[in-house]
Amino acid sequence: MTYVYIAIGSALGGLLRYAITRATLNLDNGFPFGTVMVNILGCFVIGFMGTFTLSGSKHEVSENLRLFVMVGICGGFTTFSSFSLQTFDLVRSGAWGRALANIVVSVVVCFVSVAAGHRLAQRYVPRPEIAQNRIEEYTG
Repeated sequence: MTYVYIAIGSALGGLLRYAITRATLNLDNGFPFGTVMVNILGCFVIGFMGTFTLSGSKHEVSENLRLFVMVGICGGFTTFSSFSLQTFDLVRSGAWGRALANIVVSVVVCFVSVAAGHRLAQRYVPRPEIAQNRIEEYTG
């Protein structure tokens, strides 16, 4: 049943992400404002939910509800929230080196991976503007 909760949450998160990025298209001035807003909101929600509903706390909720929100909704909404929470946990536990490595590897390597995937896909796309349009469909 846990997988069902996560799947439903993921679908809701994906729909919310799309709705917010579409709603912010008129704010686009070459900066991915919608994506940044989604990442900030997702980071806030996962940080709040992760602390507010901890096991044994005054506001404890079922593990399925936590997974529905934190893995499902936030995961479908933005994986940046998971990355940020994990990095925060590393810092909080004093693992500054691992936290910095997570930041550098995640940002730099993921950026390079996007670029590599884009370059590989360009081999199969007849015109560069088609590839750019496809990217914009998924990023808002």
